[in-house]
Amino acid sequence: MRKFMLILNLVLLGLIRTSNAQIIEKDADFQASELMIDQPGFSMHRDNYFISGIPLNKKPSRDNSDVKYQISFKQRLRRTPLPGGVFPYLMYTQKAFWDIYKSSKPFDEINFNPGFALVRPFFLKGHRLSYLSAFLEHESNGRDSIYSRSWNFFAVSLRSQWTERLTLGLRFWLPMAYKDDNPDLLTYVGLGELSSSYIIKPDIWSADIILKKGKGWNNKGSMQVQLNWRPFKDENQYLMLQWFQGNGESLIDYKQHTSMLRIGFLLKPNILGVF
Repeated sequence: MRKFMLILNLVLLGLIRTSNAQIIEKDADFQASELMIDQPGFSMHRDNYFISGIPLNKKPSRDNSDVKYQISFKQRLRRTPLPGGVFPYLMYTQKAFWDIYKSSKPFDEINFNPGFALVRPFFLKGHRLSYLSAFLEHESNGRDSIYSRSWNFFAVSLRSQWTERLTLGLRFWLPMAYKDDNPDLLTYVGLGELSSSYIIKPDIWSADIILKKGKGWNNKGSMQVQLNWRPFKDENQYLMLQWFQGNGESLIDYKQHTSMLRIGFLLKPNILGVF
């Protein structure tokens, strides 16, 4: 199993998060802000999915198998940009872990992630569509006492359509107000992430990867790999296989090292994600 994981890491290291949009090149009569204006004001933010699976690092059972789902959307606050070509957004993501195979079917954890963003679309050298974004976000599990987990952070990200098939993203965050609930959180989730998406076969197959390295000289961090299959060309509906390996998949168990393989239903934006 370890050899298989190592080979998979090497093969997929250059891939991650994307849409199936073709490369968009700059035109003399075309501005990057026009893309934002033409997009719906209310739209998907991150991937929306409903998946279920088992652990790979222990014997699967009713107690350690689960359902994981994510709901994520954003609202553009202005149709036209602010000075400097910047667009303001409100955004919200909710990620839940549901122990559906236990007799009482309890929710083990729900993470809430609202935020505000300023997004500046532009073209990098080579006419590659890119987004520079600044965020102010809160993430918590809505619980109290010893089960409370929360943090606030300011983040910046750069996301670019590197080639017609490859999208790359880099995101860094500066945490605030987190030491009361989880003082060693950064040891496990680090200070940033590298993401990439690769279109294996246009309109059919794609792969996404998100990599995080824990703060300091340690082996903490995580890798999330997705393989997406789009059965219907004209729809944004996918079947998705997701593998999460590492720390911090949920706030309540951010110290716990997990290896989960899940499969299920996925909704993806049909345009290049700005975050």
